[in-house]
Amino acid sequence: MRILELIGEGLGLKEGYFEELSKRQALVVNHYPPCPDPSLDMGVPAHCDPNLITFLQQQVYGLQILKDGHWIGVPTLPHAFVVNIGYQLQILSNNKLVASEHRAITNSETGRTSIGTFVSPIGDCMVEPTKVLVNGGSPALYRAFKYQEFIDDYMAEKDPKRH
Repeated sequence: MRILELIGEGLGLKEGYFEELSKRQALVVNHYPPCPDPSLDMGVPAHCDPNLITFLQQQVYGLQILKDGHWIGVPTLPHAFVVNIGYQLQILSNNKLVASEHRAITNSETGRTSIGTFVSPIGDCMVEPTKVLVNGGSPALYRAFKYQEFIDDYMAEKDPKRH
């Protein structure tokens, strides 16, 4: 919550803005065993997180971000977290902050375990660009919607059985 408060301060939002929008937190642990030929197995395909913000802990290389059409490895740093902006924060900030496209690759020498904490609104929460960031020079780029509607659409796109 402190990091979200600091982001809000940087965007010019009132204190406590994210309290209602960050009611859900999920912890996900992924383990990727070593793969002799990493080109044969993608750990997690390219995506942007649907939530507000993600905190990721990794001790073995495997996270990559897409920058200017190229995949760039995110180095591991002891005692540090990687912070990814999710779609909800992109929408709330009216594109002042942009969700990061990323993927996880396997490692040929050692297994990799990552721990992610995902902070998101609850289902019936309304999400829209914050009024402070919408004005004549910067119109709203997104319509208001319920978070659950967004998640339903996001998951339908990821599920090949639903196409």
